[in-house]
This record gives sequence, structure tokens and C-alpha cells, in this order.
Amino acid sequence: MTFTKPASAPKMFQVIWLAYCILIYLADSPSCQAQTPRQFQVTLSPTVVDRPISGRLYVFSTNHQRRMPMHGPDWFRPEPFAAIEVTDLQPGQSITIDDQSNCFPTPISTWPDKSYRLQAVLDHDFDYPSPADGPGNFFSTVYHWQRADSASIHLTLDQIVPEVNYTDTQRVKFIQRPSQLLADHFGHQVIDRVAVILPYSYLSQPDRRYPVHYEVTGFGGNLRSVAKQGPNPRLGNQEEVEMIKVILTGECKNGHHVYANSAANGPRGDVIVDEMIPHIDSHFRTIAQSDARFVGGHSSGGWSSLWLMVNYPDKFGAVFSTSPDPVDFRNFQGTDLYAQPPSSLYRDSAGKRRPLARRGQEVVLWYDDFCRMDQVLGRGGQMSSFDAVFSPLDDKGRPRRCWDATTGIVDSEVVAHWQQYDISWLIQQRWEQLKDRLPGKIHLVMGELDTFYLEGAAHRLDQRLKQLGCDAQIQFLPDASHNLPSWVFQQQRQTMRGLFLRNFNTDGSRK
Repeated sequence: MTFTKPASAPKMFQVIWLAYCILIYLADSPSCQAQTPRQFQVTLSPTVVDRPISGRLYVFSTNHQRRMPMHGPDWFRPEPFAAIEVTDLQPGQSITIDDQSNCFPTPISTWPDKSYRLQAVLDHDFDYPSPADGPGNFFSTVYHWQRADSASIHLTLDQIVPEVNYTDTQRVKFIQRPSQLLADHFGHQVIDRVAVILPYSYLSQPDRRYPVHYEVTGFGGNLRSVAKQGPNPRLGNQEEVEMIKVILTGECKNGHHVYANSAANGPRGDVIVDEMIPHIDSHFRTIAQSDARFVGGHSSGGWSSLWLMVNYPDKFGAVFSTSPDPVDFRNFQGTDLYAQPPSSLYRDSAGKRRPLARRGQEVVLWYDDFCRMDQVLGRGGQMSSFDAVFSPLDDKGRPRRCWDATTGIVDSEVVAHWQQYDISWLIQQRWEQLKDRLPGKIHLVMGELDTFYLEGAAHRLDQRLKQLGCDAQIQFLPDASHNLPSWVFQQQRQTMRGLFLRNFNTDGSRK
């Protein structure tokens, strides 16, 4: 916009004219427009449901052209989103999401001044942590939002997340069975799911029996990836010792239940040991003996496998854990949860921001930012997943937070409940019962530059086990991050086969 000053005018008039031009320019500028309040009007279409629905309503954004917005946020490159809890939303009813809603990283009106691809999701399913994955959840088409658009954006929930199609193949079998233990806990039917990958010789040698390797996926792992692989010949092995592999995911509404019995998630450890393992032993040609049954996992799966080993030591011949979540709460990703006065997860003792993730020595995530994102997600995120496993329930039946959302200060009363899930502490407390049941069974590998600062807890566990006289094999790799080199897993499989061959022949018969 161009303004022309009059050819001749008194000095005072020139000043007034200049001020007027500046005001007009600012009013027309994008920065001024960006301060206009923005909001999203989300309508539940009567075409997808004919009854009131309660759940958590999200509006996700992204600039990525190949990814649906509702699959966000990305941990390391999170983009703005907002959410609100809804109760008895009626078909045809609209809900407003604005600056008063839960917003990340800032209120909607202050989101960076650029275009977005937007998508609304109403998450109301029971089983899946990600809103985009929950069968029956409602979502909108993608809306291309330019910052010059009107202040109110309309999105309609008129599509439904389809059921996951778990199709068996010759070598990949999906087990979906109702759990009586979970039904008793929740008061309604809950389906427990695993994938069973059969060895190459399973069909050609019908009289042969096999050891079993139970593998727990990390946070975000799911059976859908196994379903997509189908009869991929790379699944399994053709080596001298073949094993049946069972994929466990830990998926639940609250994130990853890590196969621990808890108030929020139910008796998940008992379900796998008392229901699923007997079911697999009765439907497949397993060697149904503990010294032919192994458990392992990575990250949250690494924690899960150690937890199962320590709590059910007579059910497994050995555990093979890599990069586990915090196994000693004296170093919970850098924070001593037992410290008095209580510490802050957000700030260290010097008041500096506490990092949560790194690449090499470069910090790429901070605890306060990540927890704020997790709080807007509401459920299913990594930090709320810890609360759902370790915390008691509040008077509304929700897991209590272990630290203050604003300051990060730890709640010592909640930590007292968390302590029973501190694997290192638990081993020490039960050592008289465990010392003759764990020899030769614990195998753990951790990078010294773990992406999520998990090596500190592993060192604490290592020190405690050595003090107790446990022969656990704990290996620390210099310069390795959370994702370990492939030779680590090859080495673990070789060790697993060696343990099996101590007691069995290659055909599965006992020596």
C-alpha cells in the first residue's frame, strides 16, 4: 500500500498524516491480522452415529503433505494441535475449540503465521492409544487452512476409523481372545491380541515342538505392522534352532501397559502369564516348559520384559532387554524421584531446564515442552502412560499425576505408590525369594548415550545387582544411542539358542 504526502502542509498536519499512515499500514499487515481470535467449529455428523458420544476431541495440524494430520504429533517435530473433553455430544451438534481449550504449544490465535492442513478427530474407542488408530473413532476430511481465512473454521466428523484387518497367513497367526481377567476388572469385554510367527519347518515337520520367544514392542508398537508384512519370508529363521516368536505390543487406551498389573490398566501381567501363554501352548506345538520360553523387548518393551522376568521368574528361561525405560527411580531420566525436598523434572538443582532427549550431545527435547504436549494429548502419551501404570487413581478414577504440570515438582505421595514398580528396588526387596531363581537369566544392553537418558537408571540397577551378588549380564555400549546396532540383537539370539541347547536337542526333545 502506497501513501502520498500533500505537497505543502503545516508541520503538525504532516505528523498527524504520518501517524495515520502508520496505523493504516499496521491494520493491514499480516502480523496484526494474526492476532485475530481463531477458533474451530467441529460438528458431529448424524451420518456416522445416532447416539450421544463422549470422548476427547482433537484438531491436529501439519505442514507435511504426505501425512494425515490426525497421526500427529511427532515427538521430535511436534506441530500445533488442540483438544477438549466432550460429554454426550449429540449427532448434529457442534463444539467450539478455541484459545480456552487445551492447546499446544500455545493458544490457537498465536500459532505461527503460516498455512496448515487441519483434521478433527473424536477419540472414544477403548483399546488403542492413538486417536487415528482406534476403530470406530470419528474424523473429518483434511482442511487446508490459510491464515487469511475467516476466524472460524468449520470441520465435520463424517468419517469412521475402520476395524483393523488381521489376516492370518501360513506363518503369521493373529490371536484375538476375550480376557476374563480384564473383563472382571473393567466390567466389560476386553480383547487381548498377539501375533504368532511360526518357524519355516513348522508345516513340514508336524511332530516337532519349538521353544518360544515372547517379544514386547516399544512404545507405539502395534500388530498392524505385522499384519502388513504378511507371509514375508524374512520373518523367522532357518537356523539350526528354530523358534516360535510371539509379538506382544502392550497397546491400551493409556499408551503402553508394559505388562504390569495396575489400577488403571488392569492385571496385564497376569493376563499374559495365566491366560495368553497357556492358550498359545495349547494351540501351537510349543515346548511348554520355562527353560524353553524366553522374553525380550526394546525400550518400553525392554522394561516390560524385565518386569515379567522379575515378577514371574519361574515362567521364563531368560530375559533379553535392550534400552529399557527407567529401571531404577533414583535416576528417572536424570531425576531422583525419591529426593527430599522433592525435585523438579523440568529443572535441575541449578535451575537449568532438564533435557529429555538428545542426538549425540545435542539436546532435541526438553522435559517441560514434552510434558506440555503430553498433557494436551490427555491420554495415550508417553508420560501419561507412566502415570497410568505406576500411579494410584484419584476420586474420579483417573491416574494421579506424579509431578505438577506447571512446575514439574514431584509428588512424594504418588512416588510412594510408584516405588512398587521400581524394578531395582523390587529385586532388592524380594532378593531372598529371587536369588535362586534368577541366576543366568538377566541379559541387558544399554547405550551410554541413550537418546532418552535411560543409561543412568541402568547403571543404578547394575550396581545394585552386583551388590546383591546377582550374575546379571548388563552391557553398556560407548557412544551407542537408544537404537542399538544390529549385532546386539544377533548376539542376543545366539545366547538365547545357547541357553536352549543346554537342556534340549535341536528337534525339541529334552537331553
